[in-house]
Amino acid sequence: MQTVDSHLPIVESGAQRSTIWRSEDDTLAFATRLAALPGVRDCSITLHGDLGAGKTTLVRHLLHALGVAGRIKSPTYAVVEPHEAPGLAGLPNLAIWHFDFYRFNDPQEWEDAGFRELFASPGLKLSEWPEKAGALLPVADLAIHLEAQTDLSRTVRLQTHTAVGEGLLQGLAV
Repeated sequence: MQTVDSHLPIVESGAQRSTIWRSEDDTLAFATRLAALPGVRDCSITLHGDLGAGKTTLVRHLLHALGVAGRIKSPTYAVVEPHEAPGLAGLPNLAIWHFDFYRFNDPQEWEDAGFRELFASPGLKLSEWPEKAGALLPVADLAIHLEAQTDLSRTVRLQTHTAVGEGLLQGLAV
């Protein structure tokens, strides 16, 4: 994974970092590093980008890196797919919810679906198309913005919104 910035910024609330993924191997390497960070076990990550930007591919790599076995499908029609990853070093299994709000026509659908309870519970929440849930969606710890380039690479911008997100960004910088 190549960093666009000549150095990493000092991490503060709302910190950002940009990078380029030149191939799916870079996406896999990023997901593997993210999965190794303790903070990912109880956080909310939003994934932004056009159709085909690589949001679901990133989620698949991340879930496999966390130990989720089997096929990981997009929750486009189901809206949410629950997963469970094995616990580490005596920790309980990790609850993971992968959301895709693409088909929402009104943010109130998020509330009506009862997702407030899932977001309040421990575990990892991954949300594609978070803007479709509007202001009802709790603030994400980390936002990942993906933009496909004409050469098939991806420009990636990571933005923190909480102390947990800042910890993830710092951990990714190592």
